[in-house]
Amino acid sequence: MKFVTVKQMVAVEQAADLAGHSYAAMMEQAGRGLAELVQARFGENKTLLALVGKGNNGGDALVAASFLQSRGWDCTALLVDRAPDLLVERAEQAGCTIANWDSIDPPAWASRRRDAGVLLDGLLGTGIHLPLRGPVQEALTFWKSQLPVPGAIVAVDCPSGVDCDSGDAAAETLPADLTVTMAAPKIGLFQFPAAGLVGDLEVVGIGLPSGLPEWGRIRRRILDASWVGGALPRRPADAHKGTFGTVAVVAGSENYVGAAMLAGMAAFRSGAGLVMMACPGNVYRLLAGHFPESTWLPLPDSGGALSPVGSTLLRLHLDRATAVLLGPGLGLADSTAQFVSDFLKEADRLPPLVVDADGLKLLARIPNWQERLPPDSVLTPHPGEMSVLTGLPTSEIQSSRLQVAEEWAGRWGVVVVLKGAHTLISAPDGETAMVPIASAALARAGTGDVLAGLVAGLRGQGMAAFEAAAAGAWVHGRAGLQALESLGSSAAVLAGDVLDSIGPVLGELEADS
Repeated sequence: MKFVTVKQMVAVEQAADLAGHSYAAMMEQAGRGLAELVQARFGENKTLLALVGKGNNGGDALVAASFLQSRGWDCTALLVDRAPDLLVERAEQAGCTIANWDSIDPPAWASRRRDAGVLLDGLLGTGIHLPLRGPVQEALTFWKSQLPVPGAIVAVDCPSGVDCDSGDAAAETLPADLTVTMAAPKIGLFQFPAAGLVGDLEVVGIGLPSGLPEWGRIRRRILDASWVGGALPRRPADAHKGTFGTVAVVAGSENYVGAAMLAGMAAFRSGAGLVMMACPGNVYRLLAGHFPESTWLPLPDSGGALSPVGSTLLRLHLDRATAVLLGPGLGLADSTAQFVSDFLKEADRLPPLVVDADGLKLLARIPNWQERLPPDSVLTPHPGEMSVLTGLPTSEIQSSRLQVAEEWAGRWGVVVVLKGAHTLISAPDGETAMVPIASAALARAGTGDVLAGLVAGLRGQGMAAFEAAAAGAWVHGRAGLQALESLGSSAAVLAGDVLDSIGPVLGELEADS
């Protein structure tokens, strides 16, 4: 499934109209699809109150109300700043009650909301500018004051008052139980605070003509089990450990021993055949007996961190490595910074590289660091690490996550995994994927190390950089939800629980393939 910006959706609709699929036809299909979803989800109490604005979302709401009225529903359309038109006339002829916001007594109408099984929010669409003003602001303020009430709130395309690019939301916005978006979800619906107001998200078609170039050029997708399952490496019965690659995990320091182990175990859980742990000697002595599946390359340490002389030793042991993970738990000691700089001096001779955590902060200390990376490298920053790499404030990164991920992936020539709620994966060629998961279960130290190990493990099995990053991020998100379901509380989920849930998630994908 694709996702879009507002500008992209406008261009697609304009192109469809020019191709002969009129706006009226798009609205008819959208409104009927909306009605069918409302019927399927909330058909027990067949009463509907539609809040109808002057834009296309109001038109979609009127089409849906007309359709539902013909199916035996009792529908009322409350027009807010909308003059009577053919769609209003159609709804009235279908039997819907029509009223105007400027001619009703709102408190007297409160009982209509309480009696309605569905409040259909079709006041505002994707092209709004905040703050809200006028009759729409007054209407939303009033209906929000009536919450909570029985029944469901269904938003048409987006909850009214949401900026569908930035994710900003007016204080008056009604929180939806279900948002039915048209053709494709808009990026702002996945950014907070808007993401907290969307409820369940469903998509209905608008009948776009086949082969529409403007639609085909959109290279932004929402990941799902089908895509991930199809992208994962096959595992033939006659395989051996070499079939699935060797991942070198360069990780750990005296203060961050666990990060190395989580990353290495996640690489194994992804399906990698061999994992070589390249750690400072003090970390090796602490972990080796607890991780018998891996091989070990103890590296010289200095004050509990990596010594620069270890970079040469590491290079000598990468002849069979099919991927390298650099960063989890390395710390920020000057000796480690020199180790990383020395290690990256001959990038063209390195295996595929994934850089995470402290590795990213150490990378940022190297002048023109992007020129020192192997082709198709993967960086996995959280917003704070992205701030270190770009110099942008974290607040700016969070308010423009899509634009930041895409712009800097292109500038650096790497795959960027911008972690957080609804993680984004962007490739230098403009392809972007989103993991449609936001959960406090993943807001815990160590979960990023698990993600990095997953991505490196898939990369080491021969997956292309973008596909490995996208599939790894999706499996990681699903494992977080799996751990949450098992433990019953997001507060109780540890990184180890996410690690342990990778197997069940991969098992479900295999069963469905």
